[in-house]
Amino acid sequence: MRRVVITGAGTINPLGHDVPTTLAALRAGHCAIGPLDIPDVDRLMIKIGAQVRGYDEAAHFSRQDLTLFDRFTQFALLSARQALAQAGLKFEGQAADRAGVILGTSGGGLTTQDDNYRAVFEGGKNRVHPFIVPRLMNNAAVSQVSIAHNLRGPAFTVSTACASSNHAMGQALAMIRSGLADVMLTGGSEAMLCFGGIKAWEGLRVMSRDGCRPFSADRNGMVQGEGGAVFVFEARDHAIARGADILCEVAGFAMSSDAADIVTPSADGAARAMRGALADGGIGIDEVGYINAHGTGTTVNDRTETAAIHAVFGEHAPHLAVSSTKAMHGHLIGGTGAVELLACIMALRDGIVAPTIGLTAPDPDCDLDYVPSSARDMRIDVALSNAFAFGGLNAVIALRRA
Repeated sequence: MRRVVITGAGTINPLGHDVPTTLAALRAGHCAIGPLDIPDVDRLMIKIGAQVRGYDEAAHFSRQDLTLFDRFTQFALLSARQALAQAGLKFEGQAADRAGVILGTSGGGLTTQDDNYRAVFEGGKNRVHPFIVPRLMNNAAVSQVSIAHNLRGPAFTVSTACASSNHAMGQALAMIRSGLADVMLTGGSEAMLCFGGIKAWEGLRVMSRDGCRPFSADRNGMVQGEGGAVFVFEARDHAIARGADILCEVAGFAMSSDAADIVTPSADGAARAMRGALADGGIGIDEVGYINAHGTGTTVNDRTETAAIHAVFGEHAPHLAVSSTKAMHGHLIGGTGAVELLACIMALRDGIVAPTIGLTAPDPDCDLDYVPSSARDMRIDVALSNAFAFGGLNAVIALRRA
């Protein structure tokens, strides 16, 4: 089975419009959550979110391109550009046939849907733009990235709510391991911060009105964000042969289904996914130093994930550094696992563990080392990235220091 490494990374998210800016914000414990700037915010109960601010789409794409690109597609394209620039790859001939793209999203072109429902039902328009379907379809980002970079191998979209990016990256790993591709672009993007998107989530009563505080006793829900990240997954022998700079190794992946409840998570399902990722990577429990937790800031999620970590790691659990970066960049739903993987790479490559900000009141049911308030310098050899989605769909990625 071929070993797989990461040779490029790109992102645009609430913390930064590229990887260096994002990592600096993670190190500083910067919070990008603030008042929402969207139409009809006064009609919402939830008025905060983590938006990508200072973004000018016209600076990156032509007017013609923008007729085809929903915001989530733009985020994927910009992230892919950055990742390929870092990896130093271009695809022609057979190399193009051996390269593909798998991305995750939950809402897809939700902003496009929201805008056009408004135009038809509120504005009374009888016609919409002929490219609405190519903008809003969930595979729009994958297709546009494939077109932009001549990726002619495996290409598809994964949509599993909050685990979409992790599931997508797991499938990209499998493509290379199996020999179906040498290089895969993978990750995810999301842009659900529109009136309809927030209004729908309000109905679930899991959203906070004042901030995201994972694992803190005074937490009261999640906060949505937007953005995305894309990585270059590459066969290790292929990367070494061309002298690529290897960021880290993708050592293992596993997924599980709770098969229990559509919204309430299961500690057993989460634990089975973590155990599976360790087994897949041949990783011992005591090798793991850091877990980027799903850590949404809801009472049930945080307690369930804590219990699952205890179940998997036993006596080693108190020695793990565990943090949720959602308190900084918000919950990017289908794109969240991709952005959070950056924190794992930073821990492995730079020896810096991102903090859990806003953790001020210890919860006796959340008793792990959550790296509160400030980043921590420490050597990390293996990191896990957890994603546990509505529907009981779990996906865990294990990374090893290169």
